[in-house]
Amino acid sequence: MMENNRKAHRVRFEHKHIVSIMGVDGTWRRSCILVDASASGAKLEVEGSTDPLKAQEFFLVLSSTGLAFRRCELIWVDGSHVGVQFVTAKMKGKANAEKRLAGSQ
Repeated sequence: MMENNRKAHRVRFEHKHIVSIMGVDGTWRRSCILVDASASGAKLEVEGSTDPLKAQEFFLVLSSTGLAFRRCELIWVDGSHVGVQFVTAKMKGKANAEKRLAGSQ
């Protein structure tokens, strides 16, 4: 498991925090428990199948209204537990630049 490789300080929750993960296109949603979180990512316990997570990128919905959310990238899967990294604008820009460079070669 790669959860111990985090650079940022992690906060572990004493009580269950029920959250959801949702596909970027909105076609799927799974309930899960937020086990711990840091400024750069989180560990989740997913209810049901983790198959939709093969999409690699999805939203972590933190509120019942959907107003609090973070875009995530899947880092690891271990049974029902998954590790995610929060996607930032800086990361997206870097990924797009790398794609442009790869395409021009």
